[in-house]
Amino acid sequence: EEFQAAALAMIDPDAIKPLKVVLDGGNGMAGPMVGPLLERLGLDLIETYWTPDGNFPDHEPNPLLPENRTFIIEKVRECGADLGIAWDGDADRCFFIDDTGEFVDGDFLTALLAESLLAKNSDPTHPSAILYDVRASWAVPDTVKRAGGIPYINRVGHAFFKTRMREEGSLFGGEVSGHYYFRDFYCADSGTIPALLILEQLSLQSKRLSELLRPYRQRYFISGEINSKVSDQQAKMKEIAERYSDAKQDWLDGVSIDYEDWHFNVRPSNTEPLLRLCLESLRSHEHMQSMRDEVLDLIRSPAPGS
Repeated sequence: EEFQAAALAMIDPDAIKPLKVVLDGGNGMAGPMVGPLLERLGLDLIETYWTPDGNFPDHEPNPLLPENRTFIIEKVRECGADLGIAWDGDADRCFFIDDTGEFVDGDFLTALLAESLLAKNSDPTHPSAILYDVRASWAVPDTVKRAGGIPYINRVGHAFFKTRMREEGSLFGGEVSGHYYFRDFYCADSGTIPALLILEQLSLQSKRLSELLRPYRQRYFISGEINSKVSDQQAKMKEIAERYSDAKQDWLDGVSIDYEDWHFNVRPSNTEPLLRLCLESLRSHEHMQSMRDEVLDLIRSPAPGS
């Protein structure tokens, strides 16, 4: 009950409109944890895989993988729902499907959540700090600045985010992978609060989720995270830095290469012999694809002298 009261205090429950929402709990913890909160908001809920079952009989509870969100995308379209929300197994991450059945990228959701929270915590004399990770779209810092906050780029990983949240006194932090951290939730991540905030934002603005996302999708063309198997991660990142030596570079987490209208980050996996690429263009979807393929060719090419 204390948790439910604390989570609901993040929004105005009376503002929530009777939206039709498809829920995919992935047979994990979302049903018992988030379910009782959503039931109190007068929503039209379509609950699926809502009962915990550690055998996960329906699909793996990781909506970040495209094959695990096929079901909810089809269900949103079939039901004509306003949106879909899916959680991972322990329900500390949540993911959104818009009213057209399109997956909402974590970068853009971070921007929407930052905008919502900054509107609630507006103080021009003490602008709030917002964290985002090195993989993220420029949509995040652009939105934060426009909304009166201060964006801080950060290393990927909950340990780095929670520590930096406390150091900066950050209001909010978001990772592309679906982890969203809140100052008023012990600087910890939550899969409950983002669901409540997005439902509130849709209700207050009387807009569809696809409408809220349209300005981002029309301006920021992102590749998503792409993995490549690499035998020597450090040597390959050095080769990338040399190839793009005319760009602004940063080594906060892997190597980040920034040009005026496109940028990318390549970072090593901590557990596998992989390099992970995230790239964005402000020019066009086609330009993003072209530069993505160019960088992937470099990542996947044999090392010099091998």
